[in-house]
Amino acid sequence: MCQVVETYHDHLEQEEVPSTSKKCVKCKDQIPVVAIRAGDQYCRDCFEQYFHHKFRAILGKNRVIFPGEKVLLAASGGPSSSSMLRQVQEGLSQNAHKKLRFTPGIVYIDEGGALNQSVDERRQTVAKMREIFIATGFPFHIVPLEQVFDLPGSVLTMAPSSSPQSESSYKASVDDFIRNNGSSCLMPEQKHETSPDVQECQTQLLQQLIDSSKTLTAKEEILSMLRQHLLVHTARCEGYSKLMFGDNCTRLAVKLLINISLGRGAQLAQDVSFSDSRYGDIISLRPMRDYSAKEIAYYNHIFNVPSVFTPNLHTKNKEKASIQRLTESFVNKLQVDFPSTVSTIYRTSEKLQTTSRSSTSANPRHRCLLCMSSLDTTVENASAFQSTLISERLSQAKSVGANSASFPGQNAELRSANAQCCSEGKGQYCDRIVEDGGCCSGIRVPDATDIRGLLCYSCQLTIKDMSSADCLPQYILSEAQMRQRRSRMREEISEFLLED
Repeated sequence: MCQVVETYHDHLEQEEVPSTSKKCVKCKDQIPVVAIRAGDQYCRDCFEQYFHHKFRAILGKNRVIFPGEKVLLAASGGPSSSSMLRQVQEGLSQNAHKKLRFTPGIVYIDEGGALNQSVDERRQTVAKMREIFIATGFPFHIVPLEQVFDLPGSVLTMAPSSSPQSESSYKASVDDFIRNNGSSCLMPEQKHETSPDVQECQTQLLQQLIDSSKTLTAKEEILSMLRQHLLVHTARCEGYSKLMFGDNCTRLAVKLLINISLGRGAQLAQDVSFSDSRYGDIISLRPMRDYSAKEIAYYNHIFNVPSVFTPNLHTKNKEKASIQRLTESFVNKLQVDFPSTVSTIYRTSEKLQTTSRSSTSANPRHRCLLCMSSLDTTVENASAFQSTLISERLSQAKSVGANSASFPGQNAELRSANAQCCSEGKGQYCDRIVEDGGCCSGIRVPDATDIRGLLCYSCQLTIKDMSSADCLPQYILSEAQMRQRRSRMREEISEFLLED
């Protein structure tokens, strides 16, 4: 037992603490300035080469971008997207060891209208972003988020890809590019596209759409989908075939857990992979997925990469305000005590695959109306999803029966008013609701219940948190009407159709 007068003659062993005065792990000569992980310490020049090599390696490994293709870089002003712009700029410079062979462009989505920012605040942010874009020398496009209300219905259709995607065609394209252009660098002509004027009525519609969502989680999901639609439309209009995002390893690890919490398990393989081809002709790429947020922060600080802070829906909100905010805080706090947390989640995402039909081969009527992924609601009758639907229908039927018993005279008056169609014989649409729940002309604006049948499970939860689906942009409602009409027509002629 220990005693007060007991003395210890053995010396305690002191643990050796790693010193920062060690040499660089690559050149073995210079003093390191960056410690990425335990034992991985780089000097300034070696860290720059390591950072550039990782970006070129992931593009060369996947071989998705063909020589001469136009690639649109989605920039938000944050550290990750700003670092991506610098990597592309360095890859196209004359001093680059292995030059990039594509033609870049930049797009920035101004989301100030959804955040209730004033006109002056939005102009200041756009001016800062324009300075960064002009310094790169690439053509850029500044698009306000309010333009989603002017998008055509073709945004929700998958166009066939015009470029071949096979290994042999990629090698043939590279050989042809080297034969014709040699080692010359493709520098695009700089084009300054000013931000179009935003109408006050469109800003009010956007704010009304955001406010219609009851939870901050649903607001973030709606905003993300609208942003994706606008980026795809801009890429198609400007002739780009690839869309490049700045999602880093830390962001994808958080996104993986968020999607699982939101019921997007069937779409995980596409949402966190390097390439996403759900739109067909526009392929989304994530070349920064091998970088951690720590590496990007070190690189931007050492090499003075400019970035612009832009607030979002989570700015100045509490930790438990939404699923996205809570998951991000959980992963970041866990990463502090366990540095391998992000890498473990990220490596797990690389092994994910889906057994359902791919989004590229899925029929348009089997695709989600919002996220454009293949529907995951076509499951067996004994599944948990079908049990949830049955419980919801039974509770709705009970509520409707209670209302009918309370107001019998009102229902009789409604049935008599809907007995005849005002457009009968006139070739017009009256938009009057009849007993079966539809319009006598067959065309009306669908409500949330109608739209939910065209959505995947996660998007159904998002629409369920909205007070009204009528606030959605018109191109979404029009596409929903068209799919419903075609579905009814298919049911009518189903006995005359051959099986697939």
